[in-house]
Amino acid sequence: MALNAYINKKVCVITTDGRTLVGTLISCDQTTNLVLQNCVERIIRPPDDPEPSEEAPLGVYIIRGDTVAVCGKVDEALDASIDWSKVRGEAIGGTKHT
Repeated sequence: MALNAYINKKVCVITTDGRTLVGTLISCDQTTNLVLQNCVERIIRPPDDPEPSEEAPLGVYIIRGDTVAVCGKVDEALDASIDWSKVRGEAIGGTKHT
């Protein structure tokens, strides 16, 4: 399985409903069910929202494979250099399975 190379590495997962989850991948299976450790949800606010963007801690988090749209390895040095509270952007739309 391609995701086995990401075990014990920091990954970013975009779900089919548009959520952004970041954490250490500790387990996966053939149906793309994922288990993330030290997981946070990045809530990116639009430019016109007065509230800052935030990271909501989730701890150990299980993601069902049918809700995973994208999973990719995170460049940890680049990720650490970003102040996520200042990042702005429009919401990622959800996906629809047909």
